[in-house]
Amino acid sequence: MLGSVLTLVFVLVFNFFLFRVVQTDPIGSLFRGRNVPQATIDNLRVAFGLDQPIGTQFLYYLRETAQLNFGISYQSRQPVWDEIVRAIPATLALVGISSVLSAVIGTLGGIVAAWRRNTWKDHSITSSTMVFYSMPDFWLGMILLVLFAVVLGWFPVGGITTAGSNETGLARLIDQAYHMFLPALTLTLAYLGEYTLVTRSSLLDVMGEDYLTVARAKGLRDVRVRNRHAVPNALLPVVTLTAINFGFVLSGAIAVEAVFSWPGLGKATADAIRGPDLPMLQALFLLFSAAVIVFNLIADITYSWLDPRVEEI
Repeated sequence: MLGSVLTLVFVLVFNFFLFRVVQTDPIGSLFRGRNVPQATIDNLRVAFGLDQPIGTQFLYYLRETAQLNFGISYQSRQPVWDEIVRAIPATLALVGISSVLSAVIGTLGGIVAAWRRNTWKDHSITSSTMVFYSMPDFWLGMILLVLFAVVLGWFPVGGITTAGSNETGLARLIDQAYHMFLPALTLTLAYLGEYTLVTRSSLLDVMGEDYLTVARAKGLRDVRVRNRHAVPNALLPVVTLTAINFGFVLSGAIAVEAVFSWPGLGKATADAIRGPDLPMLQALFLLFSAAVIVFNLIADITYSWLDPRVEEI
C-alpha cells in the first residue's frame, strides 16, 4: 500500500511537468492557424493561470487536484471533472462487459486447451486467440466496423444511441446494447489470448502436482479431478490478471472508443489530444494511472488472500 501511494505521488508530480514540457504553449496551439488577436490569447493565458511561474502553477495544481478540481476544459469551457463524470459510465459499461467476457471465455478456452493439450482443440484455441491478441485493437475494430456495419449493415457505425431517438427505459438499454456490440466484441477478442495462455500455462503446471496423482489413484473421475482440484488452484494467476487488466483496459480503450465514436473516457482523450486540451489531458492521464495503480494493489491483496503462502515469501 505504501508503494502504491508513493507511485501515485510520483505520477501526480510527473503529470504536471510532462504536459508543460511537451506542450509549452497550449493556448497558442489551440488557436494555431486561426485569425485570433494576440490580446485575446494573452487574456486566455491569464484566465487559465498560464502566465504564472511554474512553481506557483504547481502549488495551485496540487491544491486543486486534492479537491478534484482539474480546471476548465479549453474546448468545451466546462469544468473538466464534470466532463469526466459524464463520460465515465459509458467507459465503465464497455470495459466492464468486455473484461468479464474476455476473462470468462479466455479462461474456459485455456482450461480446455490445457486438459486436451497437443490435440486439435488445443491448437485451434491457442492459435485463434493469439491471432486476435496479435492484432492492434483499433485495427481489429476497423475491420469489424467495415464488415458488420458498412458492408453487412447489421450494426450502427458509431455512437451510443440512435440519432434522434427519444426512447427511454428498456428500449433505450436495448438500443445502447445494440451500439455497444461491436466495440465490446473488439475489446473482448483483443484480450482473449492473454487469458487463454495464462490459464493454459497455469493449469499445465498444476497438472504435474502430486495431489492430482493421489486424487486419480483414489478413483476419482477425470472431470472431477479437473474441476475440484486442478482448476481452483490454476485460477490464482487469472484472478490477478483480471484485476490488473481492468485498469489497463480502462486506459487502453482510447483507440477503440475513437473508432466507434463511443462517448467515453477514451474518446474524450482522443478529442483532448487533437485540441490540445491541457487540463483534460492532465486529468485523464492521472485518472488512468490511478486506475492501474489501484487495480494492481487490489490484485496483490486478492492474491495473498487466495493463497496465504504468498505472505511468507
